[in-house]
Amino acid sequence: MTVTRNTRLVLPVRAPFRLGLTAWVLRRQPHNAIDCWDGTSWRRVLALPGGAIEVAVRQAGSAAAPRLLVTCSRPLRANERRQVRALLRTTLGLGVDLADFYRRAHGDARLEGLVQAFIGMRPPRYPSLFEALANAVACQQVSLNVGIVLLNRLAERYGLRAGGGFAFPRPRDLAPAQPADLRALGFSLAKARSLLELARRIVGGQLDAGSLERLDPDAVRASLMALPGIGRWSADYVLLRGLGRLEVFPVGDVGARKHLGLWLTARRTLDDAAAARRLRAFAPYAGLVYFHLLLHRLAAGGLLTGAAR
Repeated sequence: MTVTRNTRLVLPVRAPFRLGLTAWVLRRQPHNAIDCWDGTSWRRVLALPGGAIEVAVRQAGSAAAPRLLVTCSRPLRANERRQVRALLRTTLGLGVDLADFYRRAHGDARLEGLVQAFIGMRPPRYPSLFEALANAVACQQVSLNVGIVLLNRLAERYGLRAGGGFAFPRPRDLAPAQPADLRALGFSLAKARSLLELARRIVGGQLDAGSLERLDPDAVRASLMALPGIGRWSADYVLLRGLGRLEVFPVGDVGARKHLGLWLTARRTLDDAAAARRLRAFAPYAGLVYFHLLLHRLAAGGLLTGAAR
């Protein structure tokens, strides 16, 4: 294969786009060591078939006229250039057209106020189904802060290294481990067993994203909930963040449901059923409401400084 000496790529992006906001939807917490944001560049290590590579992505131009400039940590073969472009396009939501959502928001005073504050955020996805599943499992019944600490440890222990970081582990990286190995990182025994079984099913071909993507959301949800350690919240989380189903709001996320109620000025605390009823008004974009409310929470915590683009 031909190896190029050029380690820089340029990705066209449909306007409006703001890299910082999109990166923070992936990042969620400032101590996330997998998705890194320094105020200018988003960095992540990608595990390619030919080896790991660290990419640094920065935005040139304004939100109204954006381009993404990508610097890679090593020279790329021609096929790797295609792989990197495809992964970045998926992970940063570059192929998602939000024009209809923006039109609908313009006609809804409440939604418009939320959307205008963060216009240019593109709904991101994890690069792999396994990473989405692992995030769901790690963050079950613990704070997001603790969940990300666990994920950082998992990546540092089992992920491929490149540049200054490490990739999220591939299923085959994790499959040979034992529950005790993950327990040593802080995972509960139940979570350790779930992660290892999910990794082994993907390695064995019993579980793959392609098959799930051909199903409707209810069928995907049922398939995911048949997996070890995956309940309703985790299935919805994977639908949105792993498979890009923007109609899905993970109502089982207690924090997100609470902030939904505050935004809607609900008189009573919303349970799952009440939240689902209220979200019908935003169909088929409930997942975009989820992402915008996340940014609203991050902004209230002062974490979006430097994310203007």
